[in-house]
Amino acid sequence: MADHLEATVTLPSDPASVSDARRYVAGILADWGLPPDAEAVDTVRLIVSELATNAVQHTLGQSPTFTVELRLEREEVLRVGVTDSHPRWPKRLPAAVQQDNGRGMVIIRWLAAESGGKLSVAPTADGGKTVWIALPWRTGTAAVQSG
Repeated sequence: MADHLEATVTLPSDPASVSDARRYVAGILADWGLPPDAEAVDTVRLIVSELATNAVQHTLGQSPTFTVELRLEREEVLRVGVTDSHPRWPKRLPAAVQQDNGRGMVIIRWLAAESGGKLSVAPTADGGKTVWIALPWRTGTAAVQSG
């Protein structure tokens, strides 16, 4: 396998695009050797689902599209990023807040930590941001480490 693989898709900021993003990511991971029934595929799909949902719901119509990017670096690290053009960065809610929504970043952070990964946010040139999750990729099993 190459030292660096990349895959990117840009989708409209529409709720229907969230499932398209999940399917796209599952297909790319399969192309890169991760079996579709691997627990790690579910983990990455859930992370992408939460990030894409945030990009659609919290950009308040100011980001007409969002981009999902996957990078496999040296068969060691899988980076999953979702970019939108809205300037507001994700906020961490206090644990005591009781509400029905707004838990996407909590779920994402937990999944990343359970998989031995980390979350970061980076600004984009157009004033938006990319939320990145970096996860270990195990070459022996061609699988992302999962809890």
